Amino acid sequence: ATPEMLPDCVLYGRILIGAEIAFMLQSLFHNFFIVAEKPLLGFLMTVLAGIINIILDALFIVGLKWGVMGAAVATILSQVVGAIVPFFYFMRDNKSLLKLCKAKFKFRIILKACTNGSSELLSNVSASVVSIVYNIQLLKYIGENGVAAYGIIMYVTFVFTSIFLGYAIGAAPIVGYHYGAQNHVEIKNLLKRSVIINIFFGVVMTSLSVGLAGPLSAIFVGYDEELLELTVNALRICSISYIIMGLNIYFSSFFTALNNGLISAIISSLRTLVFQIGSVLVLPLLCGITGIWIAIIIAEFLALVLSIIFLIINRKKYHY
Repeated sequence: ATPEMLPDCVLYGRILIGAEIAFMLQSLFHNFFIVAEKPLLGFLMTVLAGIINIILDALFIVGLKWGVMGAAVATILSQVVGAIVPFFYFMRDNKSLLKLCKAKFKFRIILKACTNGSSELLSNVSASVVSIVYNIQLLKYIGENGVAAYGIIMYVTFVFTSIFLGYAIGAAPIVGYHYGAQNHVEIKNLLKRSVIINIFFGVVMTSLSVGLAGPLSAIFVGYDEELLELTVNALRICSISYIIMGLNIYFSSFFTALNNGLISAIISSLRTLVFQIGSVLVLPLLCGITGIWIAIIIAEFLALVLSIIFLIINRKKYHY
């Protein structure tokens, strides 16, 4: 961060970190709703928390003029709601398959769960590290406008890639079920259909993002013509990665569902930590500012090649 940005960053970060328990519980209970065969409740809780966040943003930022502090407080209060309401739902008798009760600490099972989920851990950690490297490069080559443009692209990208993430998370239990039941035909069928679905949505989302780059960017930076032009051009370039991104997200989740956390972790870590960071450090030396924006495309392509290699190597082992 620049000296001008640093105070706001520190203030926002300190407030959010203070509510990390609520954030973790909200994420945890969302998965519990899926396991309990109540995905609609999990969806509604997410929507409720989001609506509360939006309303409180308007109240605290616009109404009370709290600025960055208001944005942070609005976020943590929405997370608290997303954590407390499901907590009381699972505490009492309910119509789902789960209820909170006294449990025994089974270290081996917890360790296995953590090991198998290591790819998701690496994905999230890597995303933060990649953002830091991107910001350093953008400050070096463009300045504060580059950091602002990247932040907007990440917000827009998260909206589009949420479809990929949602599909991967939703499909994983089905893959895991058929793997446990040794239904090899179904695993093969799921893999084939999932590839087609992710390619289709990748093309659709790339087309939408390229076509709507102007209006989407204007929502955030319509007040600054220079920043708007930079953001629109960068978003259109980065959007090409959606065509491949869905496949990489799904393949990583696919191997997690097959109880192979190692391969899933390798795909996730190389895709972000190695390929993205390597690309964003090297490509600007060759292509200038454009190299920063095409880095994600190159990284996703290299990750796809790696994923295909793992799929071919393990084809006989998992019978897909």
